[in-house]
Amino acid sequence: MEVFVQQIINGVTLGSIYGLIAIGYTMVFGIIGMVNFAHGDVFMVSAFIALITVLILSTWLGISSVFLSLFIVLIVGMLITSLVSWAIERVAYRPLRGSFRLAPLISAIGMSIFLSNFVQVAQGPRNKSIPPFFQNVIVVMERDGYEVTLSYRQIIIWVVTALLLTAFWYVVAKTSLGRAQRACEQDQKMAALVGVDVDRTISITFIIGAALAAVAGTMYLMYYGVVSFSDGFVPGIKAFTAAVLGGIGSIPGAVIGGLLIGMIETLWSAYFSIDYKDVAAFCILAVVLIFLPQGLLGRPEVEKV
Repeated sequence: MEVFVQQIINGVTLGSIYGLIAIGYTMVFGIIGMVNFAHGDVFMVSAFIALITVLILSTWLGISSVFLSLFIVLIVGMLITSLVSWAIERVAYRPLRGSFRLAPLISAIGMSIFLSNFVQVAQGPRNKSIPPFFQNVIVVMERDGYEVTLSYRQIIIWVVTALLLTAFWYVVAKTSLGRAQRACEQDQKMAALVGVDVDRTISITFIIGAALAAVAGTMYLMYYGVVSFSDGFVPGIKAFTAAVLGGIGSIPGAVIGGLLIGMIETLWSAYFSIDYKDVAAFCILAVVLIFLPQGLLGRPEVEKV
């Protein structure tokens, strides 16, 4: 029982990170119907931005407050990553809008390779690490010498994720930007006819997705303490899997899918084999999609005639 509780805590933490990344996939797919395969590498770039910012703050500026450093890292990461994502949309995707369907997909794969290789050349192929953040833990329960712990890092990841998702829900559900996004999702031509700036709305969607990925990148770096140029691929694919599992195009589905993938991964690692944790997540995704092709919360496609 203690092992199960501990793995649930770890799974929710990991799933929170996947959920933040998955929202970027599902938002872009929902508004322009494209799978942005470069989003995982945008997440990896944001983790490196966080790494460099942490080192500058601690080594050059001598800032010792962990909370102040984390706040600055989040702000800097969100700003720079949003700028990167805006540039990607403007240069690699917008000119291909309206062309055949595979063109933006190929462009996204090319952009993913470009970002991965750029970081590999600029930062080197080795793992990069930072000093550990928030090492203290809270003992939740103890039995027969086994302690179930909840670290301060996990609490921060939960709180930051919950606050961001609440703010994001408010933007989508209650603001004019959210109405414009929903209008573009349904019909871009009709949205333009009623005065919605479609290009601006799509650009802001990319920026919001990148800002959430930047928070995920910072949380990932804080949680594991290490990042590599190849970290855009596996976490990115898992986040995409979470978006598909929850129902791609559904924002609550992306969050639920992220939490499920995180818990499946940690529980499988604890009770079966850590070597096959990725296989387990993808197998369960395949089983779900056989019976629910639209995902858990997705809407079935209706063929218009």
